[in-house]
Amino acid sequence: MDQTNVMWMRGGTSKGGFFLADDLPGDAAERDAFLLKVMGSPDNRQIDGMGGADPLTSKVAVVKKSDRDGIDVDYLFLQVFVDKALVSDQQNCGNMLAGVGPFAIERGLVKADGDETRVAIFMENTGQSAVATVETPGGTVNYRGDASIDGVPGTHAPIPLEFRDTAGSSCGSLLPTGNAVDTIEGVDCTLIDNGMPCIVFKAEDVGATGYETRDEMEGDGFAPIREKIEKIRLAAGSMMNLGDVTDKSVPKMTLVAPPKHGGAVTTRVFIPHRAHASIGVLGAVTAATACLVEGSPAAEVANIPDGPKKTLSIEHPSGEMTCILTVNDSGDVGSAALLRTARKLMDGTVFV
Repeated sequence: MDQTNVMWMRGGTSKGGFFLADDLPGDAAERDAFLLKVMGSPDNRQIDGMGGADPLTSKVAVVKKSDRDGIDVDYLFLQVFVDKALVSDQQNCGNMLAGVGPFAIERGLVKADGDETRVAIFMENTGQSAVATVETPGGTVNYRGDASIDGVPGTHAPIPLEFRDTAGSSCGSLLPTGNAVDTIEGVDCTLIDNGMPCIVFKAEDVGATGYETRDEMEGDGFAPIREKIEKIRLAAGSMMNLGDVTDKSVPKMTLVAPPKHGGAVTTRVFIPHRAHASIGVLGAVTAATACLVEGSPAAEVANIPDGPKKTLSIEHPSGEMTCILTVNDSGDVGSAALLRTARKLMDGTVFV
C-alpha cells in the first residue's frame, strides 16, 4: 500500500490524519508501518512525512460506521510517536474526538439532521461513548463561528462533547488502587482514570512551582524533576493495571497548584515525556475529577464550587479548559461535558 485517502483536521488543540477504517490495511502491524511512513517517524523533525514534529500533531483517527445500538460511528485513536517507530492505541484523545463528528458527516457515515447533528461515537480505545453536536446548516458541516478555545487562534463553530461512564475506562476503576492517595518515590499521588489514566500530584512536591512554561519544563534545568516524575510513572504503571508503561503513552503526569486566574486549579502535564502545550480533553476531565476526591493532592490546592453541577476551570499553560461535571447523590461523577472546536484543513491523498 503506497497511498490512500485522508482528511487532515484540527481537533481541539491537536491535529492529524482522519482515515476511514476501510482505507487502511486491516492488519494492525501493516497499518502501523504505513502510518509511521505517513507521519515520517521516527525522526525528530518528521521531515519526510506529514507529522508536525510534536506529539500533538502526530495523531491519527480511524473511523467506521458502527453496528452498535445507539452508536453512529466507532473511533480508534492512534498516537504515532515522533522519535520512535511506535504507534500506540493505549489511550484515547478527546481533542481529536472533536473532529470525528464532522469527519463522519463529511464522509457520509452520518446523515446531517437539521441545523445541528448529534453524532454518537464509540471510543474503541476505552470502550466508552461520547456525543458530539455538530452544526450542519443546509446539510453541510459548518466550521465557522464565534466559539474560542485556549490554545487555538481565532474563533470557530462550537462542538460540545458530552462524556458518560468514563470512570475506569483504561484502569478498571476510577481509583485503581482504591486509595485517594498513594505515596510513590516520597510523593503523594492520586492514581486516577476518568477517561484518561493520570497521576496527579502537587507541583511543589517534585520541586516545581506548577506555573512553568512549556519551554521551561522541557529545558535542562527541569531535567532532575523530569527524571523524578518518570520514576513515579514507571512505578505506578502496574498499580494502575497498565503493566509495564516504559514504552506506553499513559499514564499522563499531572502537576497541580493553586489557581492563579480565577479557575479551579492550575495544571502542568507531561504526555508522558514531552510537556503538553495545554491539557488534553480527557486529561482535563480526569484532573477536574481528582479535585473532587476528598483528601487528594488536587483537592488540597483546588477551589471547588458548591452544588451537584460543578463548573471547573482547569488552568494550563495556554489558558484554561472548562469542565462541567455532574455529581450524583453518592458523590460520584456521573457525566462530563466540554466545549471544543475543529476545522477541516485538507482532504486528499497521502503518499508513502
